[in-house]
Amino acid sequence: MARPRQALLTRERIVAAAGALVDAEGLDALSVRRLATELGVQGPSLYNHFPTKADIVDAVADAVVEQVDLSVFGEKPWPEALRSWALEYHAVLAAHPNVVPVLAQGPGRRPAGLAMAEAVFGALVDAGWPPARATHIGALMRYLVTGSALGSFALGFDIDPELYDRYPHLHNAPRLAAHHEAVDEGAFTLGLDLLINGLLAQFEGTRR
Repeated sequence: MARPRQALLTRERIVAAAGALVDAEGLDALSVRRLATELGVQGPSLYNHFPTKADIVDAVADAVVEQVDLSVFGEKPWPEALRSWALEYHAVLAAHPNVVPVLAQGPGRRPAGLAMAEAVFGALVDAGWPPARATHIGALMRYLVTGSALGSFALGFDIDPELYDRYPHLHNAPRLAAHHEAVDEGAFTLGLDLLINGLLAQFEGTRR
């Protein structure tokens, strides 16, 4: 039997191509027609693997979440595990910022997203947190991690120094853009440390 001229179309190939397109040009650039062109196939052939474009987007988002190591929840105490996981998840989102708006909506029906929610929630409940409070903590962590990845605080200021003549406490704001990575990362780690320390204090207070 003659070998096919091109690699067989698989879900993995579709997700990889779609992910590369979203990373490079954003979610708006992704369409079934464009993706089919990138893969060298006809558009309808994609529907054999994904019923809709939304299903492709979900698969791309889930592939990003799959990159996050969840084993820390079985290896470390909950405060250390929560912090390690949040730092890694934040780093993964920083590498794929165009997918963040999808992930910020929650796991939906995505397997990797649900597995991550299970790992976080399960570790907290197993450690002794009441389920309701563990739910609050999981939501709070999502707000912090995905919220910090949705946009840059430092890049939200204009670089025109004259703009800040009326705002004396913001006279250094035009300099933020040049240091946006340090500012944004510093803000995230500060918030994470304060959050974990506050949760730990509350947790220990309930045990007294």
